[in-house]
Amino acid sequence: MREGNSVLAISAEETARALEFGALIPALRESLALGATAPPRHHHRLGDDATLLIMPSWRGGLLGVKLVDVFPRNRSLGRPALSSAYVLASAETGEHLAVIDGNELTRRRTVATSALASSYLARPDSKVLLVVGTGHIGSLAAQAHAAVLGIETVLVYNRSRPGADALAAQLRESGMDARVAPDLDAAVASADVITCATLASEPIIRGALLRPGTHLDLVGSFNRDLRESDDDCLRRGRLYVDAEVALDESGDLTRPLADGTITREDVVGTLPQLCRGEVPGRCGAEEITVFKAVGTSVADLAAAGLVYTQASGARELRGNL
Repeated sequence: MREGNSVLAISAEETARALEFGALIPALRESLALGATAPPRHHHRLGDDATLLIMPSWRGGLLGVKLVDVFPRNRSLGRPALSSAYVLASAETGEHLAVIDGNELTRRRTVATSALASSYLARPDSKVLLVVGTGHIGSLAAQAHAAVLGIETVLVYNRSRPGADALAAQLRESGMDARVAPDLDAAVASADVITCATLASEPIIRGALLRPGTHLDLVGSFNRDLRESDDDCLRRGRLYVDAEVALDESGDLTRPLADGTITREDVVGTLPQLCRGEVPGRCGAEEITVFKAVGTSVADLAAAGLVYTQASGARELRGNL
């Protein structure tokens, strides 16, 4: 971390250390329950498939804006599809406090949001987690869910087998019982919790294969052109979202809404409502639940505040040595 004009520049490594799931998930729970001012995110298309997202939010003494560049074609170049930065400022003076690595912040708050939802919607005795997609987000999903559930086995599926092999090996090295799932349909039928973090444009999760009691977590479809689940997932499952804007942004929901498969009234509630106890979570062991997230600036602000508190505390400590 380096400083210039009292603005902290916080690296990916420092951001990761500050956002350990044991601290981040409770911070998200508290912040989502309290809420914040969060104007609609700006979506700007850049060419045929690239997107610029601008996400502001403020509450109390903090104001933050995240800038996200999404370039799916980078995958063919061996480069990350997402690049982002988070600018944190004082909501009282407007002075910048920190520039935080947005990729790591987004990665960790995304999987932590999924895990937080799973703490309400997955069966408490869930043991088998299926991770679909091994990219920047999916590669951290198992650790986040293991922080809230008693996961014993992690199945890993990826369209490219080498990616699945690499993540399964990495998880085994960290002490998890992880193995590659060569057949997605078979893995879906055997999982208690499924977390799907891909850039699929057509459904890859077949709802007819979901066992009673399964929780399906959909992460990847952040715009109307992307979709990970088919109509049967929504017909069979009780649906929750991280925010109502998901109904307007994600192809997992906009397409079924457009053809009448679901209505807006089919959404049981949002994650903040779950955190406040305003809507019920899982209501029975046989129930299928579905959580669709598109990411919120409120969650970003909570994570950024946690990073800044730890980073500024470390700076003060070093100054006193």
